[in-house]
Amino acid sequence: MSLHRAAVDRHSWATPVLLVLLVAIPIFEVWLLIQVGQHIGGLWLLLILVGEAALGGWLMRHEGARAWKALNEAFGTGHMPTGELADAALILIGGVLLMLPGFATDVIGFVFLLPFTRPAARRALAFFVARRIQRMGLPVATTGRGDVIEGETVDDPVPPGPRPTDRRIITGEVEDPR
Repeated sequence: MSLHRAAVDRHSWATPVLLVLLVAIPIFEVWLLIQVGQHIGGLWLLLILVGEAALGGWLMRHEGARAWKALNEAFGTGHMPTGELADAALILIGGVLLMLPGFATDVIGFVFLLPFTRPAARRALAFFVARRIQRMGLPVATTGRGDVIEGETVDDPVPPGPRPTDRRIITGEVEDPR
């Protein structure tokens, strides 16, 4: 059995759960809106929903601009912008959730959008992604652990003229200092 097939068999429950959530969440949102509307009135409910959508749009624009600036700075300094990309994705998802009418999705949207709650959401997202990758049997990158192999790179001048292929071939030897 291939690795992909084993992963599909182990996670065959994911599709039915997703379908149930796609039906259950809107039903819950409508029920919650009716309950709140009965207690505070339809006009107040409408004003709150419009206010949340406007606040969500403003937050998404403001935080999105900050995330874009951080992403550009990361590219400018030459480091991998993993945190910045995760923030951008969370801001986009949070903004969409705030634009949808409903209170439960608004809470999740605010958690993704607010700068003081987003780091916790990013850590939770990273945890679930790493766990999913491990379940698929793929290696998960870690920081600061494992063997460190010291070495150096030596640049050889590239001879002028066309290359036979578009691929770059690296030749050399690997020495083990042990």
